Amino acid sequence: MSRLWRASPLTYFALIAATVLSVFPIYWMFVVASRSSDAMGQLPPPMTPGGNLGANISRLFANTDAYFLTGLINSAIVAITVTVSVVFFSTLAGFAFAKLRFRGRNGLLMIIIATMMVPTQLGIIPLYILMTKLNLNDRLPAVILPALVTGFGVFMMRQYAGQAVSTELIEAARVDGCGTARIYWNVVLPALRPAAAVLGLLTFMTTWNDFLWPYAVLNDPENPTVQLSLRALSDGYYQDMSQVFTGTAIATLPLLLVFVLFGRQIIGGIMEGAVKA
Repeated sequence: MSRLWRASPLTYFALIAATVLSVFPIYWMFVVASRSSDAMGQLPPPMTPGGNLGANISRLFANTDAYFLTGLINSAIVAITVTVSVVFFSTLAGFAFAKLRFRGRNGLLMIIIATMMVPTQLGIIPLYILMTKLNLNDRLPAVILPALVTGFGVFMMRQYAGQAVSTELIEAARVDGCGTARIYWNVVLPALRPAAAVLGLLTFMTTWNDFLWPYAVLNDPENPTVQLSLRALSDGYYQDMSQVFTGTAIATLPLLLVFVLFGRQIIGGIMEGAVKA
């Protein structure tokens, strides 16, 4: 705290400017969402919320071209399922790579790291062919299955587990009669909780905001994710920008809610990793 209070006025100015530049686009999004479409063309632009938010929300959910409510539900199902799966498998694999000794461990880890170097776009065609052979196109499992575990998550948990989990603690648990599964659940997982919270937030945000892969495999306009619903709102000869911004604002709320609920653990995990580094 003493170092913080000794910061120069220029430091405070830079922090305030960065905060304003970061928050203003979100604030402006909610301002336009609460006004009519002509607010986009007003000079000077309005800086205060209007009174049309309720009407815009009603028109948004009544729009049969976007199926926005279905998109919200589908995105929630996909994002929650993928987040839980990625956190579980990544912590499990990270623990195995960091603390268990088995043949081929380093080679398998190198293969996992190599998958992080492949651009997502290169995998779309083979994944699409695979989903077609499995008869999963136009269904949510086609969006969920390829994202159930990620190389980044495994590598992140492996690095964190190597520092956060003591080998002596694992050996003590084995002496007490714990098996590998119980060691993971009662010893390793609580130690990995801060990093798991960060990974969960990043995974949820990435999955919720994903557009390319759902666009490739979900061709049914009545079964979209929220990003496909937003695309449907912006299509057409006439774009109702108040609906577009209303949909964008509603789609942003779950991300803000997740950060508010888990922000303390997330920031704690980031700071703990920074101190250890």
